[in-house]
Amino acid sequence: MKEVGVMSPHGQTLARLGSPLNEKGRYARERINTYKYDIDAWTTLASEAQARPISEAAPLYEELLATFPTAAKYWKAYVEAHISTNSDDAAKHIFSRCLLNCLHIELWKCYIRFIRKVNDSKGQDGRDETKKAYDFMLGRIGMDIAAGPMWLEYIAFLRTAPVTSPQEDSQRMTSVRKAYQKAILAPIHHVEQLWKEYENFENSISRALAKGLLAEYQPKHFSARAVYRERKKFCERIDQNMLAVPPTGSIKEEQQLTAWKQLLAFEKANPQRLEPSALTKRVAFTYEQCLMYLYHYPDVWYDYATWHAQNGSPDSAVVVFQRALKALPDTTVLYYAYAEFEEARGSIKEAKRVYESLLRNSSTANALAYIQYMRFTRRTEGSEGARKIFFEARKAPACTYHVYVASAAMVLCIDKDPKAARTIFELGLKKYIHEPAYVLEYADFLCRLNDERNVRVLFERALSVLPPEESIEVWNCFMAFEQLYGDIPSMLKVEQRRKEALSQTGDDGVAAAESSLQQLITRYRFLDLWPCSSGDLDHLVRQQMMAQRLSGKTEQQALTSGSGNGMGGNERAIPASGTEGLAASFPGGHIVRPDLAQMIVYDPKQGLGGPIPGQVPLSGIGPVSGFSILGPQAGMTFGPSLLGLQHQLAQGPLPPGIMSSAGLDEILNSLPPSLSSFFSRLPPVNGPYPDTEVVLSILLQADIPSVPSEGATQQAQFPQRIGNPRTSAVINSLASELSVVSRGHTVVDGATGLPSNASDAKGHGDIPPFKQSNASKRKDPEKEEDQEESLTSQSRPASRDVFRMRQLQRARVGTSGQATSTSGGSGAFSAEPSGSSE
Repeated sequence: MKEVGVMSPHGQTLARLGSPLNEKGRYARERINTYKYDIDAWTTLASEAQARPISEAAPLYEELLATFPTAAKYWKAYVEAHISTNSDDAAKHIFSRCLLNCLHIELWKCYIRFIRKVNDSKGQDGRDETKKAYDFMLGRIGMDIAAGPMWLEYIAFLRTAPVTSPQEDSQRMTSVRKAYQKAILAPIHHVEQLWKEYENFENSISRALAKGLLAEYQPKHFSARAVYRERKKFCERIDQNMLAVPPTGSIKEEQQLTAWKQLLAFEKANPQRLEPSALTKRVAFTYEQCLMYLYHYPDVWYDYATWHAQNGSPDSAVVVFQRALKALPDTTVLYYAYAEFEEARGSIKEAKRVYESLLRNSSTANALAYIQYMRFTRRTEGSEGARKIFFEARKAPACTYHVYVASAAMVLCIDKDPKAARTIFELGLKKYIHEPAYVLEYADFLCRLNDERNVRVLFERALSVLPPEESIEVWNCFMAFEQLYGDIPSMLKVEQRRKEALSQTGDDGVAAAESSLQQLITRYRFLDLWPCSSGDLDHLVRQQMMAQRLSGKTEQQALTSGSGNGMGGNERAIPASGTEGLAASFPGGHIVRPDLAQMIVYDPKQGLGGPIPGQVPLSGIGPVSGFSILGPQAGMTFGPSLLGLQHQLAQGPLPPGIMSSAGLDEILNSLPPSLSSFFSRLPPVNGPYPDTEVVLSILLQADIPSVPSEGATQQAQFPQRIGNPRTSAVINSLASELSVVSRGHTVVDGATGLPSNASDAKGHGDIPPFKQSNASKRKDPEKEEDQEESLTSQSRPASRDVFRMRQLQRARVGTSGQATSTSGGSGAFSAEPSGSSE
């Protein structure tokens, strides 16, 4: 419980942020109090800081930069706020805090502008200071891919230097030449422009000298240009505006991590064939830039330090490790990496300081830290020093049974003293007899000593105090021990006692899983040899997993029960017993199963509220999988389950966002009578798609009025019947639906009499289904006849209702006086006249 008057760290942070300007700022502060690295909230506070005077904004900037110490854009905004008020000393102090850790070109440009502003009025001394600032900047970030403009600016600054004597002019030209020769060998933007300017510069001085210098630098420059093109591809994948936050596993973070690792691998491969010193500088620069964005990634820090160590720079590796521990003080593995590095190179005192700092940190001072420190002390100071650390660890609040197990293992394996090791186990048993894992470690130790009598005594002592629900693992180990060391009567006796103990827990699932056959298989197996077939094992594993699900168990028990022991081996002296380890003991037990919690039971009504997978986009209408009605709720999509919507409306109200019955009636009334009748006769849909043949049967039975042959007349009359632009979307969508949902059925195009499926009709491969009829009309009649003959000759499986549909079509054609099968809107499945007598 917190003491009264003591403010939490988050509360102290909010207090330092000051009062908000508006409701948006207050909400941002609450979000930061919930999650420290809320980027959106900090962006809001950064905008608030820019709107405040620098005296009020300074606390905001300080908290912002304490959270994101490598955010160059916030450092730049902070220092520009001081520069705008002519606070030069404050600006210099801020630059000293951020420049070396933020190798960002925009921040360094701000630094150069500030230096030039301060020194422009100081004459030659000011120019000298500015030149030093340029050299300092280009020495740090001159190899950045975006440093091309800074090189051009620097060269222009050098060329405009005033001279009063030929000697000064010669020095100026020498400085410009050196700057050009450095710039043209860097794989940066504008490298080609720099080369052209360098050629002109040398030719303007001496063509004879230029010929030799250009011939010397041209191959190196071409290599730099080639590397620049490859380097540019890697740099384009990197987000320069990304803030450094702890990894959350998002896709963007993984992509950025991959992009940086690819760039680092590219630079380490040394494609430009640089000298070792230049290569080290280039790779170190890339790592520094990477850490601006992946500041909270311990693997990047470790790779950086390891790279320095492998390339003969141990002192640089030490600096990186120290920076890593400062950046990530709660990452335990970095402490171990740093201590191991120091111990490996013989710096025992430095390694000991690392372990001591690890134990001083309350977030990292755990049982593992004491165990590793104890092992380190044994390696460097001997067993006596390790024993002192063990006595110290016993008194620590973070001590667990693991410390006793590790100490006993060390005494047994290193000092060869089983008596002292047993004393440590007995000492820990007084405190951790209620820990099944500790009991198993102690039993394993006794088995290694072949002390069978004390193993049985240990099991009896532990089972007498452990509650039944926590004693499963101990019972399993006891059974395995009797199978290995005992006889049949003792083995069966322990098995019966185990069942009686587990039955007291009320766990019917465990009792069901413990069948006699499973116990028998476990009893007579050896290593990877099994007394039954793999099919029998699969069946038993499935039964076991089903029983565990019924009893509410999770797979975590199987993970914990298979952990290694503290004695240094990967397997216990007592083999695994019981059916809990059956699934993990043979290859067939490693079954990859889907996450059933993410599965959704299919319900056709679920398609009413939104788009359904498999939608077909129609230009100008939006995603359509049935037909789309752009009514008062714009963008509303009706899936195929809305065919026969009136029947659905009669069964109950539709979900929110779906058009009401009155709105649907309004649209149906605005349609032509034949189309409205067709919609009203559509049956309800059971499944994601309607029955195409039923829809076609209803369509063929519909009373469709004859349409004049002139297309212009049709287009002129049809809008008069509709009068509503939404209705055209319905008609076009319906036509698309009938072509899309066929899914392998043969659908007749009413204009051509040919199958409307684009894959079945020749010459229609690139034409959308709803545009095929107009495209077919423009074709040559001879080609149409050839297509009909080719389609007739192909043996395609016909629909199961072809005969019925053909009869309906003939009857309809007979009543309307139509004579041919290719008249508008009728269509047929073959080229023979549908109205001919047989």
